[in-house]
Amino acid sequence: MKEVLLALGPIVVLVILMTKAHPWPAYKALPFAAFLMYLVKTIGFELEANVANAVAFSGVFQAMTPILIVWGAIFLFSTMEHSGAMDVIREMLATITGNKIGELMIIAWAFAFLVEGASGFGTPAALAAPILVGLGFAPVRAALICLVMNSVPVSFGAVGTPTWFGYQSLELSHEMMLEIGAKSAIIHGVAALVIPVIALRFATSWKEIRQNIVFIYLSILSCVIPYVGLSFISYEFPTIIGGLIGLVITVVLARYNIGLQKAEDFDSEKRVPAKKIIKAAFPLWGTVVVLVVTRIKQLGIKDMLIDMDPIFSFQLGSLGEISVARSLALSMNGVFGVDGVGWQFKTLYVPSLIPFILVSLVSFVIFRMDKNQCGKVIRESAGRMHLPAIALFGALILVELLRYGGDESCAAVIGSSLAKVLGPGWKFGASFLGALGSFFSGSATVSAMTFGAIQQNAAISLGLAPAAVLASQSVGASMGNMVCIHNIVAVSTVVGLHHHEGYILKRTIWPMLVYGLIAGLVVSLMT
Repeated sequence: MKEVLLALGPIVVLVILMTKAHPWPAYKALPFAAFLMYLVKTIGFELEANVANAVAFSGVFQAMTPILIVWGAIFLFSTMEHSGAMDVIREMLATITGNKIGELMIIAWAFAFLVEGASGFGTPAALAAPILVGLGFAPVRAALICLVMNSVPVSFGAVGTPTWFGYQSLELSHEMMLEIGAKSAIIHGVAALVIPVIALRFATSWKEIRQNIVFIYLSILSCVIPYVGLSFISYEFPTIIGGLIGLVITVVLARYNIGLQKAEDFDSEKRVPAKKIIKAAFPLWGTVVVLVVTRIKQLGIKDMLIDMDPIFSFQLGSLGEISVARSLALSMNGVFGVDGVGWQFKTLYVPSLIPFILVSLVSFVIFRMDKNQCGKVIRESAGRMHLPAIALFGALILVELLRYGGDESCAAVIGSSLAKVLGPGWKFGASFLGALGSFFSGSATVSAMTFGAIQQNAAISLGLAPAAVLASQSVGASMGNMVCIHNIVAVSTVVGLHHHEGYILKRTIWPMLVYGLIAGLVVSLMT
């Protein structure tokens, strides 16, 4: 019991600090929580100080992944703003529908669904939220709706990475993986009948939702039906194909006001020339195209971008060994002489240089941006990263310390103890453990890697169906995106919010709890 309380202590303190009456901003709360976890590991769990230092050091470098993703997204949207492309996008969206429910479902639901399928890494909210702000939605409302909406598609995000890679260490059969994927999709499908409607409430009224409920559900089902159907034969493509089909159908539904109340002052005859739209939307469709091409294994480019075969390496004394791979990925092993502690950065695969920066640089040429405009993009994107970077450094140090130690890590202690306490009630607890993993790590994949074995062992010892429990873990890791600290920091930064992390967390936790309850009910029917 003592170990459980110690392990939970820094997380509880973090939540309190960020949700109290006068909340701490993330750039203060996260480093403080990381410091508390350092003390817990070195004093409470008696981890050797040099090992704790090595783990914390690796966390600093692990933070470069989310930091560069956020910076890349800001760079891309700053490019769109200063080139005038965003003005054309706003004008084009205004010709599809003047109804804000229509705009929300197109951008925050269907478009984000597609982007999640191609990329993951928190990219959907980073892409969708600024578009909503550009359409006139308040930044905090845009952040809230995008965080909550970006939950249903996550189990098969980044071409299925949270499922096939997250459970890789369990050595499951292909048939078992398909069963887990299908059960995950079914749970998500049921939750999708509720969660997007709750998300809409953050940006609009119940009256407007009721008036447009037919359109809302047609849009939801246009993504979810192919998503669930494909999950029975693939755990890589349900989200990306479901998102593509859903986006096309949602745009058509909105354009012809099917189930959607027509805005009073909307001019349905107004058109923006197709050539102008295609050019202005290049940063968006170019990003999606590059993501798809670089994420689908069968095209061959993905293997080149994740090739970790070293081309050379060199020793930095006691700091560790640095390796540069064929894909230009960087890695460090044996940090401070500690075996098994290190970090890696897949330079060309992490969605920062490719596609965000690459597409932005091509856009500089396409839009014929002058030196003054390019300078504004660079200064603006760099200037907005100072405090979020501090927050993300704290988050990843906390994560690495929490996960270090294998079966004796703080994460494992928390998970196994909760399973013992809940017993048969684990049908309802499994998803929340998955959410906890995403909360502290910012990744559904890492959550599955951290708690997958615990979930499997708990299912066997309690006589529950392992596939259903692992599906619940996958769903939980997805719904955890709503409350994930570094996702909240990222989307807040992209839309220009400051010190709103606690405000957002206090509101996204409620739909996450509803999601978990739905998951528990569906799993109960499955087992």
